[in-house]
Amino acid sequence: MNRPPRQVLSSPGGWPLHDSAATREIELAASRELPAHALMQRAGAAVARMALAMAPHAGKVHVLCGPGNNGGDGLVAARLLHLAGRAISVTLLADPQRLPPDAAQAHTAACEAGVPIERGVPRFDDCHDGPGLVIDALLGLGQARPIVGDMANTVAALAQSRVPVLAVDVPTGLCADTGRALGEHWVHASVTLSLLTLKPGLFTGQGRDAAGEVWWDDLGAAAPPTAPVGRLAGAQDARDALAARVGAAHRSHKGSFGDVWVIGGAPGMAGAALLAATASLHAGAGRVFVCTLGEQAALHAPELMLRNWAEARATQALDAATVVCGCGGGDAVSAVLPEVIHQAARLVLDADALNAVAGDAGLAKRLRSRGLRGQPTVLTPHPLEAARLLGTTVSELQGRRWQAAQDMAERFHAVVVLKGSGSVIAAPGTRPLINPSGNARLATPGSGDVLAGWLGGCWSSQLRESPSSLEAASMVAAGCVWLHGRAVEPGPGLPLPASRLIDAMAQAASALG
Repeated sequence: MNRPPRQVLSSPGGWPLHDSAATREIELAASRELPAHALMQRAGAAVARMALAMAPHAGKVHVLCGPGNNGGDGLVAARLLHLAGRAISVTLLADPQRLPPDAAQAHTAACEAGVPIERGVPRFDDCHDGPGLVIDALLGLGQARPIVGDMANTVAALAQSRVPVLAVDVPTGLCADTGRALGEHWVHASVTLSLLTLKPGLFTGQGRDAAGEVWWDDLGAAAPPTAPVGRLAGAQDARDALAARVGAAHRSHKGSFGDVWVIGGAPGMAGAALLAATASLHAGAGRVFVCTLGEQAALHAPELMLRNWAEARATQALDAATVVCGCGGGDAVSAVLPEVIHQAARLVLDADALNAVAGDAGLAKRLRSRGLRGQPTVLTPHPLEAARLLGTTVSELQGRRWQAAQDMAERFHAVVVLKGSGSVIAAPGTRPLINPSGNARLATPGSGDVLAGWLGGCWSSQLRESPSSLEAASMVAAGCVWLHGRAVEPGPGLPLPASRLIDAMAQAASALG
């Protein structure tokens, strides 16, 4: 029996992700268990239900159907909406004689039901007789190249309209596996109804803008025979990351939650180190030391302890500490990185520290050796820093975010948080996670410093509960990244300054219950 569709981002998270190849295997297995055409009938019915929920009072629904089974799903939905008394128009951008068997049957049934089907490039007028909803059933799974001809012209015309769009499975023009827009023209959906499985590309890169609000309908298929390629991060990841601090025993003291050393703040950039250190305090570290690499900073929080690099070296304090290195580090960070990489018990590398590693093969080798000898590291690059680490371009990296994060994790034997729209969390030998929380309110100076510091503080607080391992680091990273995004989701669309983001993260953590 079909379960109702689920709204993905309003849920606790943890949803499995399946790429195109895995989804096709699941589709084939489900088709073998059902009568002929039954799976497409279920898909079309799911689309029709979603259309009615999206636009219950729409005067007209326009369905765009392509040459494959995605178009067949649209034809089934059009027939069902027509039979329900809705005004329907269909544009078929395909040769009816060349449709695959299931779609051909859906086309015949739609014609017999009296559904009006036209060819050519449609118009999407915003006047009173225009559509109240457009269903995008042009291309679904397996899109690999830019759309051209009438299909491109149709998508371009749709982009100029103000009509809400329901995308069937995957918005046209988007790669389901990578979240990459395949060319100049791609559909910006209001809602995407993902069928059978959730696809990674809906949640990262350009996919988040293309997909809009994502719903999932498994079409009542049996448990997938194919393992997921990854999953979405969610609220439970944040609860797990915070559990050691939130559930601490009464006998705990500040020493129970470890020390964090924030190393950065080159001349003119002390604010980055202070943001990271303040975030570490809020996230649960026992003590936080700030080691600036330039002029001494004016500490805004009396709880922070100011030290210099000579003191850090002399006391060998890093040997048992969680170190957050690189926030505002400038060129000066290169001089301290060899010792930091060698000594730190747990290490978060951000910003200028990552640029230093990218520009120095010796540092890159040291970083990998660190991971191989069991000293865990978390790298938190934004796309440009990640491109430098991998020796590629930002464009190429953004077109394969999922794989790029995994490549970095394997290369440096570290946990990697590839930041951006739909941040990817990867670790060696494991399936990646995609973080679905957050929005453009995070696009402010210092936001990444807050994340790095919060991650370090949360990781430090795990000392008694979890060993210093990549598994623990990955768990903490997933929870902190989700919380970082969650903190900006309430409220207006204006940017949230990094100094206020720390309090917002604390409030989001408290709201988890």
